[in-house]
Amino acid sequence: MQAQIRPVSQSPFQPAWWLKHAHLQTIFAKYLSPKQRVSTQAEMFSLPDGDEIQLNWLTNTVSDDQAPLLILLHGLAGDINSHYIQAMLAQCQQLNWPAVLMHFRGCNGAPNKLPRAYHSGDTADAGLVISEVKRRYPNRSLVAVGYSLGGNVLLKYCGEQAEQNPLAAAVAVCPPLSLAACAKRINSGASKLYQRYLLGRLKRSTLLKLQQFADFPLPLTPQQVQGFSSIEQFDEHYTAPIHGFLNAQDYYQKASGKAFLRQIGIPTLIIHAKDDPFLSDAVIPATHELNQHIHYELTSGGGHVGFVYGSVLQPKFWLNQRIPQFIIEQLIK
Repeated sequence: MQAQIRPVSQSPFQPAWWLKHAHLQTIFAKYLSPKQRVSTQAEMFSLPDGDEIQLNWLTNTVSDDQAPLLILLHGLAGDINSHYIQAMLAQCQQLNWPAVLMHFRGCNGAPNKLPRAYHSGDTADAGLVISEVKRRYPNRSLVAVGYSLGGNVLLKYCGEQAEQNPLAAAVAVCPPLSLAACAKRINSGASKLYQRYLLGRLKRSTLLKLQQFADFPLPLTPQQVQGFSSIEQFDEHYTAPIHGFLNAQDYYQKASGKAFLRQIGIPTLIIHAKDDPFLSDAVIPATHELNQHIHYELTSGGGHVGFVYGSVLQPKFWLNQRIPQFIIEQLIK
């Protein structure tokens, strides 16, 4: 008997009445949420091409072998200090779940060793880290949680792995499953404010690379980099060519996670807010693009990695409850 495919479901989450607007949800979560500084231990993880990335391991957890180990993947220009990473690490600490954050190349505060960086379809590094964590902890149930760009990377990885996935479950929050549509969305209206912030960070890291490598492999000048006015333009002239794509559209087509959803073979939760200012409705899959393993939850509000509810004096972050709840439902039955 063929398993039934779950259609996209409407989540019961309701944003706080005082943060109804998507931009308020997004901004409050990033800038105004309570700052949590969770203690972690850094490890430099060597890659086969001579580069390295930083892993940050949660410390001060005393868990039994039945507790899942979470592998966290941050979003574009994110790092250990990202509010959603700190919040999830704090939640893991409270639950006594071990966890580790994987920084994408060059995101740990220091330039990586090669001209290349990372991108939304870059599953190789994540795959190496997941395999290494599984090697070190063969008896643990591994669960990966990816946010935004990290969510797209995670879903693409899970689709590529299909039934051979070493992960026991996966969670993707606000993944840009249709990259071309998302590049246009963030280059329109008020969303340009977020694009300006992200593009500024991308420009700074690229300018450092131009200084770092005298024989930089792309014909880019600092003036050209400074002149980029959109994420799509940055992807056209840097992300795509430095990572072997023909152009931005070729990169978007090959790296978008939506095409990989049907091959996923493990329990997977995808969370997306209908009012996300980073994502367009094009990221929402049709039922035929899903399979029986995927739980796709669409909320009416929540912004981009916001999902704040509760009172003004006691704001709460729904992701901190929903993600562990899903993991417990799937693994600790």
